[in-house]
Amino acid sequence: MNGESRRFNLSEHIADGDWLDALEQVDGPSPKLRTQVTVEHPRTIIARNRSPDIGFTQSINAYRGCEHGCIYCFARPTHAYHDLSPGLDFETRLFAKPDAAKLLREELSRKSYRVAPIAMGTNTDPYQPIERDWRITRECIELLAECRHPLFITTKSDRVLRDLDLLTGMAKDQLVAVMISVTTLDPKVARTLEPRAAHPLRRIEAIRRLTQAGVPVTASLSPIIPAITDHEIEVIIARVAAAGARDAAFIPVRLPHEVAPLFRAWLKEHYPDRAGKVMAIIRDMRGGRDNDPGFGTRMRGQGVWADLIRTRFLKARKRAGLSSERLTLRTDLFRPPGQQGQLRLL
Repeated sequence: MNGESRRFNLSEHIADGDWLDALEQVDGPSPKLRTQVTVEHPRTIIARNRSPDIGFTQSINAYRGCEHGCIYCFARPTHAYHDLSPGLDFETRLFAKPDAAKLLREELSRKSYRVAPIAMGTNTDPYQPIERDWRITRECIELLAECRHPLFITTKSDRVLRDLDLLTGMAKDQLVAVMISVTTLDPKVARTLEPRAAHPLRRIEAIRRLTQAGVPVTASLSPIIPAITDHEIEVIIARVAAAGARDAAFIPVRLPHEVAPLFRAWLKEHYPDRAGKVMAIIRDMRGGRDNDPGFGTRMRGQGVWADLIRTRFLKARKRAGLSSERLTLRTDLFRPPGQQGQLRLL
């Protein structure tokens, strides 16, 4: 796709054409794809939001950009802040924050800090392949476990199992919950839609193992893409329920800013027979536009198609016996860093 984005003085928009570079079903970057990592030194690590339709108020993003290469990723436009392409650059020119745990310790130590669950994976995946070497996510979780601080994790990688030793202990005190994204069970669809994310069956297995270890898991079907993945709603819910997921959730596909033209190019390349139909349904769910950024509707969609998807989802969730009870984590066990030993001496 050719074109320019000048929202943040981005002079050149690089075409995103790497959807098929992971021809083998592996969890990790393709040998053909060169990844460049830049070290970032932010002054703080906890990001806060006041959005009325997001279920958390603070989050941590250990990385900017994401190797998974999901064409629908709503975080892609954030790369434009760096004068980088929300397309290929977002997947290959990454930023890592190795001081994250140190900054987190400083923020949790402040007398003014007020405990609320911290979310990880709300922008880019905390368990994308570079976590294998950088281990920034694990360092942050180690600190949160030490402080007995509540944590929500969202990922589409079974790499989360590498931290099962930490998560199991936190789960015993109702301090952690994990959301695993399962967008499709079809490996051919996944290979183009999420080319360097874990195979769908590995995500199902991650749900099973987390559940067996006592870690509460919710499955996310997000995003549901009409005429591409929506026919799988019922079977995905049945599979994640059988693996032990306590609940499931979904969001209709969102196409903010540069994501829309990237997604259109992806449709033209891989689904030319239905590209027009897919975009027509998306526009119907988004008030006649490619994207609806409005609070209250951006996460739900509107119109007949959105209602149909929601009805099917709710029926399938009920049929699978999943719980709709909201999961809450404990905040009363928190101890600021450095106080654990002092308290034991009292």
